Amino acid sequence: MEAHTHEALKEKQRTIRSGFSQALTLRVHRALSWLGRAEDEVDDDDVRFILLWVGFNAAYAEDIDSGIDSERGAFRAYFETLVTLDKKHRIYNAVWERFPHEIRVLLNNKFVFAPFWQHVNGADGYGDWEDRLAKSHRSTSAALTRRDTPLVLSIVFDRLYVLRNQLVHGGATWNGAINRGQVRDGAAVLGWLLPIFIDIMMDNPDRDWGKPYYLVVEDARSHEPARRNSEGWIRRRRSDFSQ
Repeated sequence: MEAHTHEALKEKQRTIRSGFSQALTLRVHRALSWLGRAEDEVDDDDVRFILLWVGFNAAYAEDIDSGIDSERGAFRAYFETLVTLDKKHRIYNAVWERFPHEIRVLLNNKFVFAPFWQHVNGADGYGDWEDRLAKSHRSTSAALTRRDTPLVLSIVFDRLYVLRNQLVHGGATWNGAINRGQVRDGAAVLGWLLPIFIDIMMDNPDRDWGKPYYLVVEDARSHEPARRNSEGWIRRRRSDFSQ
């Protein structure tokens, strides 16, 4: 299995983007920009993971104010769509052949399990976090047995979401020894999967990938007036996304 590089995906995007909707144009343009920057960060797993997560968010996220439960639902829907459209089985191969060990380690790690931290921080109702983790292990084991790729991905990214929170919200030391394993594995898994996600999206421009929450909106002080189409989108020149 060969990884997709930013350079190769960017060249593909330039060739076929005229057939993209504005939503897909914006998602791919943004996701590729962060992927390219992440590829340059070869010696810093913390920074690389954060850059890759931003790229992942650019590719899929819609309502940034949704809570974790809504986020889980968004993960599952996005992954089910991607796996269905993945005719080359690249996601399946990544989960079951390229990263099975790293994924199992992440799924068994209590330090990226949200209820554990809820309990540590004194939240009511999480004294049973160990039972919850055991239940999660059973669900995960069943999904692994069935090779239910969308469900396994959803659980993996639920764990990576906790890791993302630790890093972004200052809950970890930069380059700290305590969480090296999960940061390293998380960056490796995300760095392999994100290019595949972007590639599948570009191969399916007719699919509704959702409207990005933060659109490109013309500054009121600009000399060029904003122009909205029938869906309320701000129309932009194609050259704005030509890089």
